[in-house]
Amino acid sequence: MKSMSRLYAVQALFQMEHSSVSVDKVCEEFLKFRFGDYDQDLRFIEGNQELFKNLVSNAVKFQAAIDQMTDRALVEKWPIDRIDPTLRALFRVAGAEMKGLDTPSKVIISEYLTISEAFYPDGKETKFVNAILDFMARDTNPHDF
Repeated sequence: MKSMSRLYAVQALFQMEHSSVSVDKVCEEFLKFRFGDYDQDLRFIEGNQELFKNLVSNAVKFQAAIDQMTDRALVEKWPIDRIDPTLRALFRVAGAEMKGLDTPSKVIISEYLTISEAFYPDGKETKFVNAILDFMARDTNPHDF
């Protein structure tokens, strides 16, 4: 359930960036139409609604700090604004979880690597995501390493 909540949070942030909807509006839409929906194999997809809402709202609330943390992990000539919007959303949600919740860093990295594989199955971006998340986790929670 938590994994689906993380995926939904990444999708919600992506949607917010491209449609300029508010946090409340996007959360309402996802909770109404995504949670409890069925996948292509007609399996019921559940998610932890509280985790989803916390991730989305914290990603927005702490976006500036998360973006600065991400920028520190990136090459100087590639600030977060130049990154693919899906990756930007993924880094923001992962950063929100690193900053605001009690999830161990290694779990966060593993979860968001799995999400990146869903969006980028060829694996190139996943290596990039791993490097950035590792830097962010060490920067935010050095005691986890």
